[in-house]
Amino acid sequence: MITTLELKRIHHISVICSDFERSKAFYTEILGMDVLQEIYRSDRDSYKLDLALNGHFVLELFSFPHTPSRITLPEACGLRHLAFEVDSVEQAVAALITEDIVCEEIREDEHTHKKFTFFKDPDGLPIELYEA
Repeated sequence: MITTLELKRIHHISVICSDFERSKAFYTEILGMDVLQEIYRSDRDSYKLDLALNGHFVLELFSFPHTPSRITLPEACGLRHLAFEVDSVEQAVAALITEDIVCEEIREDEHTHKKFTFFKDPDGLPIELYEA
């Protein structure tokens, strides 16, 4: 018999990138995440970067040599996208445009009537902005 797990929250999400410095700049300078810890693991020729959002650890960014690309977007098996809540999708999109980040058209969720849109990280990982 399985005991109730009593999960409390998502601890973190892990993303593997193809260009560590480019992705580090994207997640810190464009998305505004804070670096908690950066580690280089020489035995793996790999970086691990722990990132926080509003003081909470949320994302591990990894680099590994010779990682395969994602095959299809967005319906590949595995992580579909990251979603971040914002107060104003329009304001967030305007800020991304100033950084030359292309966003999809702003849409409205037919069930919640909240606005949302998608854009991509440097490796093409879909990221969603969803209205609070």
